[in-house]
Amino acid sequence: MLVYPALFDQGEKYIFVTFPDVPVAITQGKDVHEAYSMAEEVLGLALEDQNEFPEPSSVDEVQKNNPGKTVALIGIDLAAYRRKYHSKTVRKNVTVPEWLNNLAASEQINFSQTLTEALKEKLGV
Repeated sequence: MLVYPALFDQGEKYIFVTFPDVPVAITQGKDVHEAYSMAEEVLGLALEDQNEFPEPSSVDEVQKNNPGKTVALIGIDLAAYRRKYHSKTVRKNVTVPEWLNNLAASEQINFSQTLTEALKEKLGV
């Protein structure tokens, strides 16, 4: 779980959300609930392809540098985010011994399902 402080700034019609430590993560919402939800989503989008993550600033420092704005911590579980937004299936060619293929076919084993289950177990997800 990654957690970053976000700035919530009430405008005339929308609440604008920015992340001082992740400048590309910018969003808005019509109300606090929508702004918070959009903040989680944009944080995931900004960080999903990263291997290294910026060090989060302290809430106190962010608040001190941004008087008049509300600071809240936003957390993102990147594994859950990737499962939610990148779960389309892809075709893979695999090679298995003929005897194993025949045995699996006779037992009506679904190769795609079995491979997916095995990969999840192997990867611990």
